[in-house]
Amino acid sequence: MREVLAAAVATLGGQERPGQVAMAEAVARAMSQRRHLLVQAGTGTGKSLGYLVPALLHGDRVVVATATLALQNQLVERDLPALVDAVKDELGGDDVSFAVLKGRSNYACLHRVREGVPDDQGALLDAASLPEGSLGAEVLALREWVEDESSSGGTGERDHAPRHTDRVWRQVSVSHRECLGATRCPYGQECFAELARERAQRSRVVVTNHSLLAIDAIEGIPMIPAYDTVVVDEAHELVARVTQAATDELSASEVDRTSRRAARLVEGDEADDLGDAGEALLDALLAVEPGRVDRPPQALSDALELVRDAARSLVSALPKEPAVGSGEVPDPGAAQAKGWAQELFATAERMAAGSERDVLWVSERDRVRGGRSLHVAPLEVAMPMRHGLLADKTAVLTSATLRLGGDFDAVATSLGLWPRERVTADAPAEDEPEEDVQPWEALDVGSPFDYRRQAILYVARHLPQPGRDGLTARHLDEIAELVDAADGRTLGLFSSRRAAEAAAEHVREVLPHLTTLAQGDAQLPELARQFVGDPHTNLFGTLSLWQGLDVPGDTCQLVIIDRVPFPRPDDPLMSARQRAADQRGGNGFMQVAATHAALLLAQGSGRLIRTTEDRGVVACLDPRLVTARYGSFLRASLPPMWQTEDPAVVRQALTRLAGTPSS
Repeated sequence: MREVLAAAVATLGGQERPGQVAMAEAVARAMSQRRHLLVQAGTGTGKSLGYLVPALLHGDRVVVATATLALQNQLVERDLPALVDAVKDELGGDDVSFAVLKGRSNYACLHRVREGVPDDQGALLDAASLPEGSLGAEVLALREWVEDESSSGGTGERDHAPRHTDRVWRQVSVSHRECLGATRCPYGQECFAELARERAQRSRVVVTNHSLLAIDAIEGIPMIPAYDTVVVDEAHELVARVTQAATDELSASEVDRTSRRAARLVEGDEADDLGDAGEALLDALLAVEPGRVDRPPQALSDALELVRDAARSLVSALPKEPAVGSGEVPDPGAAQAKGWAQELFATAERMAAGSERDVLWVSERDRVRGGRSLHVAPLEVAMPMRHGLLADKTAVLTSATLRLGGDFDAVATSLGLWPRERVTADAPAEDEPEEDVQPWEALDVGSPFDYRRQAILYVARHLPQPGRDGLTARHLDEIAELVDAADGRTLGLFSSRRAAEAAAEHVREVLPHLTTLAQGDAQLPELARQFVGDPHTNLFGTLSLWQGLDVPGDTCQLVIIDRVPFPRPDDPLMSARQRAADQRGGNGFMQVAATHAALLLAQGSGRLIRTTEDRGVVACLDPRLVTARYGSFLRASLPPMWQTEDPAVVRQALTRLAGTPSS
């Protein structure tokens, strides 16, 4: 194990790290003993090699699931190729292949590209029928790229395609419900998605995403080749991604679109009946205020039943697909209409059932057209995770942020691993666990960073507690003073777009010699490029900056957090989960709201120190971090930075840093 890890590290030009070695050994032990493992590995530990090496040496197929595209690309394009070279001798020539597997809509569809896209009535539109202008040009450029991919043996993955919008990509791809099926499609033998599945079938390591893992393991839809062991990286995101994968949406416009698509394909009134049901749904939704719906009004319940029954009738009335082996090709318009109708039926049936395990809410979708959407999401994912994944697979869950409040229990509980069942390495279970018990171990391999020497946590205790009206003049002045002391180099993480824009406007006015960017001024990659390119630049934004930005060096020496990032009180899902925890006798605020805030605070603070040379300040403008009873829980979730509440001390430190940039 150590020899292979050392060879891989050398191949990638790195150096051995004690935390990485400890992690690799723990992961190998968990895989061989078939025991769940949670590993917190701080930034700079090299955790990807810490689990990839034991995964390749394990022998059986291992699935690696990530939350972000950036990490997925790093694993497939950088880490795994280097590892394969390093382990070949160790495995004596055995197969050490790997593959990436994504959802079907992430691959271009050759049938759609070559045969055309169904219009709103289901008729096929070829390339010549596309509207002129940028949309048509982008679609044609994508089609040419798809053909080049097909002829050159490419993967047809969206991530490798020329620049395009979501709308354009839909012209060259299909969802799994719209797919004709490999055995019926005339291009099934060269289908990009099917070829990706075949590569995964032949591979020892399969890299996928959290959503596909959830669909495969929890919803029971086979998407991934058989496996017994899974590594979940960025595991702090898993609950949110599983929830997202299990969330459905229904709107009158979707019902109407499906009705129009099916109109030419059925002889009876089934399409018209679905259209009428859509109008009833629209009227019912307009009568409900946006927000959580605990008990649907009778009109909404009736409308959902109408949509459910009409969609079911339409599915039955649509043309049946030709038998496999008949040589007949299904009508793509009919296949798409049936797929949409089946999805409408499943969603409406779920919503009409009114399960206590689901949360229902209404959102404003299009105020101009008076449209609203109805959403349904699981109240919790712990039990589905427990029974769908953890009962049958060995899971290694890792992230830089798993210890919240000083231990792993909050995250473990959210994933379906109960604290009372914890079995630690130094206190192993003496007897065989009961059938439903899921024992687990936890390990914090630390970080190569010396946070007490490299970072300061400053809490502005003298400021007022944040209110609903946004940032006060005192908050804005504090931000400007800190940014001035840092001479730019500031990443501002705000709880709302309004707060970020207000802070950016104030700093631009007070400090015009600095460049201040706000999220929305340009696409995030362009903003990040500008931020990295000039140290005298500030970047202010919201949630996507809290977790997805990696800017080591002098670019970022000050991270400002305007307030503790609790979920909004009117957030339908979070408020329902908090209430459910209270009803079970727990502390809903701590289990849901405080845990959510702790995770985001840890992730946001983690933007500051990215290398052993980085120095800087995390400035929280919310005094509750030190004055509230839950403040100790939140602070225990952060890296162990040196702490102060003195603004003069912090401004002096920032001034020194600005004058002596790190090497």
